[in-house]
Amino acid sequence: MSLINSGKNMRQPTGEQPAGEKEQTAAGRTAIQIEHLTKRFGDFKAVDDVSLTIKTGEIFGFLGPNGAGKTTTIKMLAGLLKPDHGRILLNGVDLAADPLACKQITGYIPDRPYLYEKLTGIEFLQFIASLYQLAPATFSANADHLLQLFGLADWRRHLIESYSHGMRQKLIMASVLMLEQPLIVVDEPMIGLDPKSARLVKELFRSRARQGVTIFLSTHSLEIAEELCDRIAIIVNGRIRTVGDLAALRKEARLEHSDLEEIFLELTGAYEVQEVVAALRK
Repeated sequence: MSLINSGKNMRQPTGEQPAGEKEQTAAGRTAIQIEHLTKRFGDFKAVDDVSLTIKTGEIFGFLGPNGAGKTTTIKMLAGLLKPDHGRILLNGVDLAADPLACKQITGYIPDRPYLYEKLTGIEFLQFIASLYQLAPATFSANADHLLQLFGLADWRRHLIESYSHGMRQKLIMASVLMLEQPLIVVDEPMIGLDPKSARLVKELFRSRARQGVTIFLSTHSLEIAEELCDRIAIIVNGRIRTVGDLAALRKEARLEHSDLEEIFLELTGAYEVQEVVAALRK
């Protein structure tokens, strides 16, 4: 059995679930519902009336140019920012009404993770496990498995301050994956990872999605989005430009035989880049 598939199946939340949550977590049902989400910073509207529906077990890509509103949307989805308008439902639970329940079922992997550098790797994992009341037996099995998988087993008792950026990124991923939550929100997962680790992360995401985990993934790597995502939303100037699978995006862009990079440039209006590239190819 491979290391990736040797872990246990997804842990079910303990205790009785609300009726609405039971209905939403059924296979093929909605895992993330974003309705008319809006966020302003002064006079600047960073996110403007965004609505999205993501199904259980879907790897959903969230793309856009710099400053388009991706990270702001993700921080609202993770419960780190409050929207000015609109609402977010996670497995049928309103994030504003019950933020603790929503955070309990959501793993968040930021693009610039903050880690306590005076902890060792295993101490950091123990700390995270304690916050989420992870059972000791589950923690022991999952932490050992993921540290070995990410090549961090020999570093488990070293201080995090001695870790490289890539090692820190792998540690934060291990801390989220060990919790076995049904929703994972990821902002630029491959930053700092070597090709071997990036391949491993992609396979882990695929494996979790097959188990019914919903993954909301924001990335600037169009190759990764094209390879992993079931559907993709493109956000421009705070508003959703389009949503669909690759075939739908090709149709929207009127580029039937193009890859995601050309489609993205067309749909985001980056015509000057296309012209420069065309000139350089002459």
